[in-house]
Amino acid sequence: MTALEVPGWRAIIAVMTLLAEEIVARVNTAIAEEFELDPEALTPDKRLVEDLGLDSLDSVDLIAALERAFKVKCPESEARALRTVGDIHQFVTRLQGRG
Repeated sequence: MTALEVPGWRAIIAVMTLLAEEIVARVNTAIAEEFELDPEALTPDKRLVEDLGLDSLDSVDLIAALERAFKVKCPESEARALRTVGDIHQFVTRLQGRG
């Protein structure tokens, strides 16, 4: 029996997918509103500095926007490693999992 054959497993996967999609949408909305960017342009491969034009001062605003949007504390040491929009999606997903 595979994992997908276990009763209820498909429902769990569907909920997890929905949660991930919700996180992506909320991250993109927070970034778009904070920096006046088009949310449609915020694909996972977009680089924060090179593609979106954010600088080191913007990183402080980015962290604050994420903390407001998700009601979490973003560890600065981890946040400094974020380079792409996809990195932010993964970062917030991990923070949400910490509860």
